[in-house]
Amino acid sequence: MTDSNEKHSYIEQRNKRAKEAKISRRIILVVLLTLMIAIGLGGYYGYNYITEGLSPVDPDNEEIVDVEIPIGSSTTSIAETLEEKNLINDALIFQLYVKFKNESGFQAGEYQFSQSMTIDEYIESLKTGKILVEPLFTVTIPEGTTLEEIAEIYGEETSIDPEEFMTKMENEEYIQSLIDMYPNLLSEDILAEEIKYPLEGYLFGITYSFYEEDPSIEQVVEMMLQQTQNQLEPYMGEIAESDYTVHEALTMASLIEEEAVSEEDRFMIAGVFENRMNPEDPANEMPLQTDPTILYALGEHKDRVLKKDLDVESPYNTYQNRGLPPGPISNFRMNAFEAALQPREHDYFYFLADYEGEVHYAETNQEHNQNRQEHRPPQD
Repeated sequence: MTDSNEKHSYIEQRNKRAKEAKISRRIILVVLLTLMIAIGLGGYYGYNYITEGLSPVDPDNEEIVDVEIPIGSSTTSIAETLEEKNLINDALIFQLYVKFKNESGFQAGEYQFSQSMTIDEYIESLKTGKILVEPLFTVTIPEGTTLEEIAEIYGEETSIDPEEFMTKMENEEYIQSLIDMYPNLLSEDILAEEIKYPLEGYLFGITYSFYEEDPSIEQVVEMMLQQTQNQLEPYMGEIAESDYTVHEALTMASLIEEEAVSEEDRFMIAGVFENRMNPEDPANEMPLQTDPTILYALGEHKDRVLKKDLDVESPYNTYQNRGLPPGPISNFRMNAFEAALQPREHDYFYFLADYEGEVHYAETNQEHNQNRQEHRPPQD
């Protein structure tokens, strides 16, 4: 009897264990299937998330977006800036991708991006400091160009009307708004009554890229002023330590630009101007007597300045008025600006260029006249 009961109990326990095992296998199978589905879905959504994060926001949208990357920006701040500008889909993906590719050395600056760009294109642009978006067209403004000449260039290359451009350049309300916009570059000096055009000399001469068909006068002017400010920024401390204001430094740079061709002559002529304005003996102070200011006062281009031209009544006439003219007479190149701040030290008070362009210097008027007879005799 006992053996029969034990056998029956054993069978019940075995059946129970078998049933429990079967249930456990089903649970494990369900759990495994659930995990596999979860992993599959996670992988699918993760793959889509990463793919979307690495893809252009809009491959067909090439509208230009201006982006400023300040000095010292981290990858995180750059990614956040691009996401805020709606140029990338996900800042975190950008950061992880940059880290994965071990990219670094991003440069500060003003960039122009579009939603059609890939992350690799952003990275390449940020590393090189180059704008990768192709401009619709470019406009070259040469150094030594006056405001009126700049207006004519834009009139030929864009839809801007030269007369409207110059009218804008005389709009005091607009000029005041620019002074407020660029306080480190522009001052109330440019609104002085004697100034011919407030922004003369302030629109930097380089090749500008345009990404829209019909830029406005305001866009053009502000782009050029920003370029001038960018160029002068490293020199602001040196200007502050000099005897010049920014306006005076630009004025001197424009005179040097118009007088000298070679870099060495720019520094030498800057020294002549310095000797005339600030001689060791104040009794030797002389007017600058630079012909380009006469041509600017006359408002015309001439191969030669005649003796009668020297009598033109104008605050820009540096034969009649001592010191600098009221403002710049053209824009400038950077080595002319550097020469204005770092004139070569010497004892020359005179210079003239011969017909081949070589410049000859003299300490006295007698030596200067001898140079004139020898190197620049009257031509038939």
